[in-house]
Amino acid sequence: MDYIIIVAGGKGLRMGGDIPKQFMPIGGKPVLMHTLERFRQYSDKLGIILVLPHEQQAYWQELCRQYQFDVKHTVVDGGATRYHSSMNGLAAIPDEADGVVGIHDGVRPFVSVEVIERCYETARDKYACIPVLPVTDTLRYIDQHGGGKNVQRADYRIVQTPQAFDIQLLKQAFAQTAATTDDPATAFTDDASVVESLGCQVHMVEGNRENIKLTTPFDLQIATLFIDEG
Repeated sequence: MDYIIIVAGGKGLRMGGDIPKQFMPIGGKPVLMHTLERFRQYSDKLGIILVLPHEQQAYWQELCRQYQFDVKHTVVDGGATRYHSSMNGLAAIPDEADGVVGIHDGVRPFVSVEVIERCYETARDKYACIPVLPVTDTLRYIDQHGGGKNVQRADYRIVQTPQAFDIQLLKQAFAQTAATTDDPATAFTDDASVVESLGCQVHMVEGNRENIKLTTPFDLQIATLFIDEG
């Protein structure tokens, strides 16, 4: 069985409001509902695990009643950091489980079904996969003294989610890093870097431009355009 862990721990500070960004309404319902629906569109057999701060769970349940949201999912407590939230979501999957698990940002509601499928099928064959996009802007490296230089953007990629992995591989990676790393929450920038710490290669597939992370009020304006065009 395959799973998706949707991590939604944001408190909405950069949105400038009291409502966490994952609960902001776009297209007539909260962002997070769009995200869960997209993965259900990919597969009705996918086990959906939603990682939310404990103090936000009652509010989420009320939203589900209010919007009559019926996508089946399991809610688990978020951790102090993204690393720990991913670990909590992974712990909700049986230790003997076989298949692929993805980890996705709750505030990326516009990932395409095609990208989800590419990530899962590549992970099924190659064990670890991330969606990426080419860098289109000029990049500049800044050193510790404030100086800098332009770097070759062809050498870099923008990383998105879902990041997809063989379940047993990801469980092994998180268990090892938690046991051997002094502060894994700061040592690893994303879930793929946790797997790479085992010496495993992470394969890349093409992402989609619309798969933006909604972080600022401007992002919400862009999201509204996507909804209108869709």
